[in-house]
Amino acid sequence: MDHLALLARLGLTDEEKDRMASQLGDILQHMERLNQLDTEHIPPTAQVIEATNVLRDDVVGECLPHDKALANAPRVEEPFVRVLPILE
Repeated sequence: MDHLALLARLGLTDEEKDRMASQLGDILQHMERLNQLDTEHIPPTAQVIEATNVLRDDVVGECLPHDKALANAPRVEEPFVRVLPILE
């Protein structure tokens, strides 16, 4: 349990380590039971319930005025935002 706590960057008390070790043992027992099931004829799934995206239609709206678009830019050289060069 100490190694797992270290990997997860968790500072656990001895009591928490004991409790989590017990819980991890229970989880591993359940996984072992699941591994014994015959799943050969069950297709792999990422979602167990039917799900669809709810999207709205794109609607053309009013554009942001140029001066407001540049208002929060750290450096402006009209009509552009000035950025520091990445390469020399």
